[in-house]
Amino acid sequence: MLSGARGAMVSPLPRRRAALTRSLDSFRVVLVEPTHPGNIGATARAMKTMGLTDLALVRPAEHLASEAYARAAGADDILEGARVCATVEEALVGASLVVGTSARRRRNGEDALPVRRLAAVAAAEPGEASVAVLFGTERVGLSNEDLARCRHHMVIPTDPAFWSLNLASAVQIVCYELRMAVTEARPLVTKHADEPASAEELDYFFEHLFAALTDLGFFLPGQENRPHLELRFRRMFTRMAPDKYDMGMLRGWLTRIQQAVGTRGSRRPGGSSEAP
Repeated sequence: MLSGARGAMVSPLPRRRAALTRSLDSFRVVLVEPTHPGNIGATARAMKTMGLTDLALVRPAEHLASEAYARAAGADDILEGARVCATVEEALVGASLVVGTSARRRRNGEDALPVRRLAAVAAAEPGEASVAVLFGTERVGLSNEDLARCRHHMVIPTDPAFWSLNLASAVQIVCYELRMAVTEARPLVTKHADEPASAEELDYFFEHLFAALTDLGFFLPGQENRPHLELRFRRMFTRMAPDKYDMGMLRGWLTRIQQAVGTRGSRRPGGSSEAP
């Protein structure tokens, strides 16, 4: 048994061999601040043609406008069933893998993966939790903060001379590749397929990590580069793809650090109390 986040006892999850092909219902399309109702309707149609059903909208334009219904062209059920969320965090609840669509190069030098390769990775994600694919605004795409939540970045290879894709067209391509990855690929097998940490668990971990770093004096009051450093920490740990067992171990480690420097007594993120 490991001591997890402040008082929570975390049991190691069983190691197992598992087939990892996913249901199409387990993929979630997340549109962040879409500004055109027509694009939302066309996204619903793109999803339905490929068998995906889970749509989340973060601070959208009016998604039930007449233009949205017209562009949905029969995918009214997807459009009307979309979950409208106030934050990206809310849209990611229940997701174990978060993928961001972006043509930008990461500052740490890692390039985005081509959509076909990333679709195979997403289809092989272990566990039953959702896989969320984030699409940014029509004009500027995803913010750095939203990209930092993503374990992988995805790019759709286009002609460099004319690279801009309509939002719904990008969704159509990604949904097609996910469908092909699920329906054509052989089931993958892994020796160590522990349940991956969810997006919420990662958020709780980062809150705990930043609190511990503040307690240690790594972060100082008014430190100008703190937002940049927090983004780097998010990218680093998200890229490692920790599982639930890893999360319990890491949060237990943070708690012991806080106890060692004498900052014990307050409740920590995630609703857990101090470890004995």
